[in-house]
Amino acid sequence: MSKVAVIMGSNSDLPVMQDAIDILKEFEIEVEVDIVSAHRTPEKLFDFSKNAHSRGVSVIIAGAGGAAHLPGMVASLSPLPIIGVPVKSSNSIDGWDSVLSILQMPGGVPVATVALNGAKNAGILAAQIIGSHDKLVLDKIIAYKEGLKQKVEDAAKAVQQ
Repeated sequence: MSKVAVIMGSNSDLPVMQDAIDILKEFEIEVEVDIVSAHRTPEKLFDFSKNAHSRGVSVIIAGAGGAAHLPGMVASLSPLPIIGVPVKSSNSIDGWDSVLSILQMPGGVPVATVALNGAKNAGILAAQIIGSHDKLVLDKIIAYKEGLKQKVEDAAKAVQQ
């Protein structure tokens, strides 16, 4: 069974990152959650990043605000796919500092980046990555997308009436 690690730089990021945790649980994907600060716990960051794959983690979602070094640092150390979630923090410049810190990675160190505070999409993307080799998860993704389609069709009917 595949596992996704959802990490964040501080507990103030949890309200945003909870959306990733919730959607992964909806898809019945095992989730490991932790706080790993790139700046305050660098040894933990190195250990986590280098060893996540040996604990059965398939994808890492890393949320960070402000300077937002966490996703990139994890990507520099881990062989796993990393999805970065820029978080608009209290010391942020409208979130742009976080977006650009995660988005502008050098060649060879990719981080898939979702929208500002877009943890739900990070969770869905992680599930889609796992679904590319796990039919049970793929079927749940297909059903989820059908549900989205149905909601739009229902809303369209309501508006037309």
